[in-house]
Amino acid sequence: MQKSLRYNEGHALYLAFLARKEGTKRGFLSKRAAEASRWHEKWFALYQNVLFYFEGEQSGRPAGMYLLEGCSCERTPAPPRTGAGPAGARDALDKQYYFTVLFGHEGQRPLELRCEEEQAGKEWMEAIHQASYADILIEREVLMQKYIHLVQIVETEKIAANQLRHQLEDQDTEIERLKSEIVALNKTKERMRPYHSHQEDEDPDIKKIKKVQSFMRGWLCRRKWKSIVQDYICSPHAESMRKRNQIVFAMVEAESEYVQQLYILVNGFLRPLRMAASSKKPPIRHDDVSSIFLNSETIMFLHEIFHQGLKARLANWPTLILADLFDILLPMLNIYQEFVRNHQYSLQVLANCKQNRDFDKLLKQYEANPACEGRMLETFLTYPMFQIPRYIITLHELLAHTPHEHVERKSLEFAKSKLEEISRVMHDEVSDTENIRKNLAIERMIVEGCDILLDTSQTFIRQGSLIQVPSVERGKLSKVRLGSLSLKKEGERQCFLFTKHFLICTRSSGGKLHLLKTGGVLSLIQCTLIEEPDAGDDDSKGSGHMFGHLDFKIVVEPPDAASFTVVLLAPSRQEKAAWMSDISQCMDNIRCNGLMTVVFEENSKVTVPHMIKSDARLHKDDTDICFSKTLDSCKVPQIRHASVERLLERLTDLRLLSTDFLSTFLHTYRIFTTATVVLAKLSDTYKRPFTSIPVRSLELFFATSQNNREHLVDGKSPRLCRKFSSPPPLAMSRTSSPVRARKLSLTSSLNARIGALDLTTSSSSSSPTATHSPAASPPPHPAAVLDSAAADRVADSAELSPCRSPSTPRHLRYRQPGGQVADSPHCSVSPASAFAIATAAAGHGSPPGFNKTERTCDKEFIIRRTATNRVLNVLRHWVSKHAQDFELNNELKMNVLNLLEEVLRDPDLLPQERKATANILRALSQDDQDDIHLKLEDIIQMTDCPKAECFETLSAMELAEQITLLDHIVFRSIPYEEFLGQGWMKLDKNERTPYIMKTSQHFNEMSNLVASQIMNYADVSSRANAIEKWVAVADICRCLHNYNGVLEITSALNRSAIYRLKKTWAKVSKQTKALMEKLQKTVSSEGRFKNLRETLKNCNPPAVPYLGMYLTDLAFIEEGTPNFTEEGLVNFSKMRMISHIIREIRQFQQTAYRIDQQPKVIQYLLDKALIIDEDTLYELSLKIEPRLPA
Repeated sequence: MQKSLRYNEGHALYLAFLARKEGTKRGFLSKRAAEASRWHEKWFALYQNVLFYFEGEQSGRPAGMYLLEGCSCERTPAPPRTGAGPAGARDALDKQYYFTVLFGHEGQRPLELRCEEEQAGKEWMEAIHQASYADILIEREVLMQKYIHLVQIVETEKIAANQLRHQLEDQDTEIERLKSEIVALNKTKERMRPYHSHQEDEDPDIKKIKKVQSFMRGWLCRRKWKSIVQDYICSPHAESMRKRNQIVFAMVEAESEYVQQLYILVNGFLRPLRMAASSKKPPIRHDDVSSIFLNSETIMFLHEIFHQGLKARLANWPTLILADLFDILLPMLNIYQEFVRNHQYSLQVLANCKQNRDFDKLLKQYEANPACEGRMLETFLTYPMFQIPRYIITLHELLAHTPHEHVERKSLEFAKSKLEEISRVMHDEVSDTENIRKNLAIERMIVEGCDILLDTSQTFIRQGSLIQVPSVERGKLSKVRLGSLSLKKEGERQCFLFTKHFLICTRSSGGKLHLLKTGGVLSLIQCTLIEEPDAGDDDSKGSGHMFGHLDFKIVVEPPDAASFTVVLLAPSRQEKAAWMSDISQCMDNIRCNGLMTVVFEENSKVTVPHMIKSDARLHKDDTDICFSKTLDSCKVPQIRHASVERLLERLTDLRLLSTDFLSTFLHTYRIFTTATVVLAKLSDTYKRPFTSIPVRSLELFFATSQNNREHLVDGKSPRLCRKFSSPPPLAMSRTSSPVRARKLSLTSSLNARIGALDLTTSSSSSSPTATHSPAASPPPHPAAVLDSAAADRVADSAELSPCRSPSTPRHLRYRQPGGQVADSPHCSVSPASAFAIATAAAGHGSPPGFNKTERTCDKEFIIRRTATNRVLNVLRHWVSKHAQDFELNNELKMNVLNLLEEVLRDPDLLPQERKATANILRALSQDDQDDIHLKLEDIIQMTDCPKAECFETLSAMELAEQITLLDHIVFRSIPYEEFLGQGWMKLDKNERTPYIMKTSQHFNEMSNLVASQIMNYADVSSRANAIEKWVAVADICRCLHNYNGVLEITSALNRSAIYRLKKTWAKVSKQTKALMEKLQKTVSSEGRFKNLRETLKNCNPPAVPYLGMYLTDLAFIEEGTPNFTEEGLVNFSKMRMISHIIREIRQFQQTAYRIDQQPKVIQYLLDKALIIDEDTLYELSLKIEPRLPA
């Protein structure tokens, strides 16, 4: 018998008797005993919601009974057979139908049953499901919610009725008062009328005249009223009300979709996982389920009530009052804050749980549910993150079409302000989630997993395909050819760049990624980037010509292993420049943060450098700047709104430069300023670094406290006993070794009388045989850490050392107490070394060995070198990644060339700065920076063949490859400045955005070609074969990641002229129709192209996305957000969103396809003579299959 249940035995026997006679379902079933391997055959009888079982069919007393209310029944696979019985008996047992009844009571063991036939098993499962009253329970919950809602409405109506009753009483009193006044007036009127004259009957003619007049007045009134109504219908107010109603209808539709998403999240994932966590062998713990989903069920319940309220208001259309619904919703939206705060942790818990194979298998089974539509659990967990911003946008549009005198105007404004306040709190979590989603998507693609991607501070920069040259032996590259198929196939690597690491992966045939066993994860702090091979190496010269100067090196020096070199080849010069710029920018940020952080004690709790944390201008709002709570890659709050002056100040701030800020600024600066102003600011920073840097920043840059000076005198400062290590510099000088990077070590003497600093480098000397050996450097002397004659050697022997830099000032020469000068083989100080000296000395006071003049000169020298380094860094990023700015503006290009030539004439320029300047000049002076990229006009000229191929002779693979090549060439040719300002929607769009319009025209021509080719065939079979071939071409385009081509073909097949050909489509195979439906679902515009966005996130370049999707996003941002605030500040948050979209577009633009062009195929695709206009196509369609009579 079932446990924890009281019952009347006599009543139970009576029910058992009824079950035997009138039971819904009766028959023999095998019941599994408590032991795992034993089954007993019993006779079961189902009556209402009680299941009885007897020892036999003739037994009068039941052996047991089960209450089925609230239970669930599901089929289970046959259990494994451990016994060694006959094979026939085992097969018979495997063919039996097994199913399990799960009870809702905790601790109650499931009932496992089996029967001989599958049909009988299904009937038993259906009967048990009916007896569980599951549908009735669900209906009961729905009715209970409706009852609660109706009770609230009744209470509201009672209050309203009470108010109306009081009003009626007041009105009755007022009526009585007015009646008394009328009686008094009538009496007064009778007294004033002394004589009463009876008027004679009116003349019939006068009556006719009055009738005509009455008719004319009525006609005029009706005409006037009709004109009033028509004027109102055409008035702006009526148009605004119509748009307002449309916004409300769209909001209800979006809310319905959102409730459906929450329903799938709760019923498709949360509740099944809770049941799985309660099983005997749970694949996941209850705590993990709570951490992943948190309060998702509460959010779903809240929005179901809100959605029902919206639908009830639509029933009263056109009177739409929504403010009171938001008044009810607002106090409950605080639950979103908890969800957003937990979202990042929930994704990490989910990633950890996926390492369990059982959980991963179970989760994939849930995600395969058709209701999920191919979306993963992470996607559903992210939907609530964007609901409050969606409400804000909806209210903004609603208020734009709500008159100021409207009854709910103030309530809607209050709701919008409250939602914006909640959104500000959530902004940090929302922005971090996008980066986490990208990192987790990459981590899931890697078979071995990658723990560094779970670090929340790891920001994704770029990805792409590079070719890795085979191993380096003794500093010389293997003799390989770039064009060899083996190198392209075996050496192709998928590379991912993050702010702190560089990942190198190989791709298997199944599409999965595998990290390289050696050098798969490179820590950028241990790397040195070499843009070009050393000029002194003959083999490197040969490799430069062999690879077309597309190669670059990354020298890795791990602390616990031998150093090694990774040589990578980029597909083009443009892509090499982009990779070099991003990698060097990440290295510079790590170096800058490291150099500023080392001035603190090892046990210090300060996480941000003191000179940044102490500057309130970097994190506190002011009249000309406003910050968000999100931190950038430099751990400084991101700018929300700012004036142009403050943005330029951040661009040239010597202490920090965020990669995100620099990229956003260079993508969008033309919206709020000009290139001339930006270049003038850079030039001013280089020429007058002290006047262009805020005074407070300079004070913090060289902050010196009195306490530290006292510690220095006493010789007890713990900071002065530390040894500081700088990351390797960005690029190697031509006289240095390509394998070993320059190192910097700063220590301070324990003796207060000797204030010299230890400056040791590992760069090679002028002698070509000089190498670095860690054992060759003796440890520092306890009394004098630095043999300070090194700097004197550099300054006094300029004629003997060809690698000496004129930038070494004489005040950097440190002398020993004895005044003797020793020889040193080292070269001049690098900018990283100079910056390290400045930051290390910032907190300790000046060394006693310097006088006041030397200390001042030292600071000035460091500021000049740091300013030069920052200007060159910005210019390198500008020239390498935004070369179109200089191609279209020759004056800007000449001004930058003049500035770089002026920098080269600087006598204090360091060797690395000189090399960086020369590289920028070389890149800027090249007329054709990417000569391997073809243009559409060049291809058209090269395809002037006397005879073009026809459609029947071309294979689907040839067509798909050449369509992909053409689409990518057209897509790649769009300059990023055309994406600014919605130029494609203006009247002069052909002049403002010619390349976007050319892309749209090419899309339409290719779609017209597909439709025209199908309609050219007269017989049904040929048209069906053409449709099947074009669908195959679209599927190959999908495999090539050309989703623009997929949409070109599917949109052509969906045209009315082709879609209506029922006889033709009847000849198309079912496999082709299923494939076409799959392709249409991938590129569908439903949900703002949600399927295409998910596909692009998991796809690696090269790819051709649908441009219209990004143009829709940009139009949405432009229309919903102004460029400037009411105070005249630049809306930099909007610039960041625009830059994010442009970066994604350029990521697909920069990676080219390795497809050889076929002139005959391209000539066929570009032949406009084959294209038939839309009207002619429809006429042909009607001629082929006329309309059926009605």
